[in-house]
Amino acid sequence: MTLHVRGSLGLLGRLFAILLLTVTLEFAVGTLIYERTSQLSLQDDEARRLAEHLVIARKLLAEQPRVERPALGLQLTTDRYDVHWSPSAPPPHQLSPELARMRQQVVAWEPSLERSALWLRLNPGRPSEINGGLRLGDGSWLYFAMHNSGGKWAFTLGRMGLALIPVIALLVAAWLLIRQTLAPLRDLTHATHKIGRGVEVLVPEAGTSDVRNLITAFNAMQARIHRLIDERTETLAAVGHDLRTPLARLQLRLEGVRDRDVQEAMAGDLEEMGAMLESLLAFLGGEQEPEPPVRTDIAVTIATIVDAFQDHGDDVRYDGPDHLEMEVRALSLRRAVRNLIENALHYGDRARVSLDRVGTELLIRVDDDGPGIPRDRLEEVLRPFSRLDDSRRRNTRGLGLGLAIVQKAVSAEGGRLTLANRPEGGLRAEICLHLPRSSGRS
Repeated sequence: MTLHVRGSLGLLGRLFAILLLTVTLEFAVGTLIYERTSQLSLQDDEARRLAEHLVIARKLLAEQPRVERPALGLQLTTDRYDVHWSPSAPPPHQLSPELARMRQQVVAWEPSLERSALWLRLNPGRPSEINGGLRLGDGSWLYFAMHNSGGKWAFTLGRMGLALIPVIALLVAAWLLIRQTLAPLRDLTHATHKIGRGVEVLVPEAGTSDVRNLITAFNAMQARIHRLIDERTETLAAVGHDLRTPLARLQLRLEGVRDRDVQEAMAGDLEEMGAMLESLLAFLGGEQEPEPPVRTDIAVTIATIVDAFQDHGDDVRYDGPDHLEMEVRALSLRRAVRNLIENALHYGDRARVSLDRVGTELLIRVDDDGPGIPRDRLEEVLRPFSRLDDSRRRNTRGLGLGLAIVQKAVSAEGGRLTLANRPEGGLRAEICLHLPRSSGRS
């Protein structure tokens, strides 16, 4: 079974996460081993200090009269050790196994304590405290308590904090090195986005050998793609030019046809062939998109297109502001709007064009009163060479590229084209463009 990992982390983030996990595990395991190995040395240090304190306290208490020993015990008490004297012996006890080594270490530092019946135990109520006692020469007892104030842990945390400094420095250096290593891949990603828009970008060969091989293959692929596009564009231009010539000759010879019905039929066929040729060249000849975006008054452009249709006697009306400017590819957008209006008039009797601004979106709508399109085929008609003769009132002319050309022009602007059947009948084609903040209505 293959496990697919999904997430928002990029390659840089995933590599850094792997490095962070590795360093964290290494640091945790290393710290644990170090603490285990240093535990004996810490016990040795505690045993030495306890032995020294007990020898001094025993000597001072033994030299004082019994009545003064309780007060002296209070004076010998510190924040680390509690000391008090008692004439009575302690109850029987069993040495805790975990303290056997510490007792041996204390006795090793001060062998005289062995003759004093030294005993140790953990305080049941406070596991961090060690209690004990030793017998003085006159049979009385010195009792003590050793507090674990957390110094060991504080020392451990401080040592861990110091150890984290080089770890953090290592992670920062690793982040910078990984980022620099992956820089050629970022350049390759940016170039990939641009090549999809018809822009040729040669990526400098850099990075590791695998990355350089990938960039070399990408540049070679890019060169082949653009060469094929250029060859196809030149071929289409040549074919278009060669086809226009015989079409023009046929148009001239058409004037010599005396039969009116035959002349009109032939004229319609020639017009349709010309329209098909234009649509084919418009759809297939624009990958490189030589037209740059320019500041354009969308409202004036649409109103001008509508006026041209009205001059030919078509029932077309525009509803929208007088001016609305933004940067677009003017010729492509004009062709797209004209195609939508022609499509509306072809399948209906009238077209209503509206322009509106909703928030940061610019909406261009073209409504018709035709039969509409079946709901399950609304997306199908946006594909090239798609013809739905049975979904409209009249036979479809052309190659089925009208809406595909509109879709292509709108995509070049970063917008979207949607088709929807209106409740009152007919079809609505809507172009949605994203307005930059600088665009506005005047």
